[in-house]
Amino acid sequence: MTRFSDLPDAIPVFPLPGALLLPRARLPLHIFEPRYLQMLDDCLKTDTRLIGMVQPMPVPATGPGAEAGSGALHRIGCAGRITQFSETEDGRYMITLAGMSRFRVVEELEGFQPYRRCRVSWDGFSRDLGGTERDDTFDRERFLALLDRYFAARQLQADWETLREAEDELLVNSLSMLLDFGPEDRQALLEAPSLATRRETLVTLIEYGLRGGEEDLMQ
Repeated sequence: MTRFSDLPDAIPVFPLPGALLLPRARLPLHIFEPRYLQMLDDCLKTDTRLIGMVQPMPVPATGPGAEAGSGALHRIGCAGRITQFSETEDGRYMITLAGMSRFRVVEELEGFQPYRRCRVSWDGFSRDLGGTERDDTFDRERFLALLDRYFAARQLQADWETLREAEDELLVNSLSMLLDFGPEDRQALLEAPSLATRRETLVTLIEYGLRGGEEDLMQ
């Protein structure tokens, strides 16, 4: 089992708007920009093979910092270990990150590499390297009924048998990562201190989305 003492003080970060990685979850990524191809090559040479996923702060559409991922970063992200890796014939990479632990950005580091690196702190996220979390107050049937309304409003299909049988953490985290929420909403889900808090945040976002969808239908 990985211990916090095994985690590095500095990691490369991938500021990808809208991408959410959570501890013990998996995130597939398609890497094609030259700077991130270099990041991946360098990362694969390390023992930990960690990449930090972090949301960039919103930036103006024009002017300095307008390029996606080039502005200020949110203070909390999640590091993932490269567990799957394949290269396409044209030199792009398909990888999968396994979420390890959240981190807090201490400072961004200067260097000659084309990608961004940060000194990070793992303090305050001790539960991330532990076992699967449970949510003892989770009313699954009520939650699934709400989710059914949400999917119906957006004409989405679901494997309801799988949803009913999934463990609490897998269900909540998978939906947090897959549903169509904005970057700031995803950041709130990431920063939730416990699985129960994340589930409550997820319910609030689904209810808010339902209200908006119902209002659109009434207009």
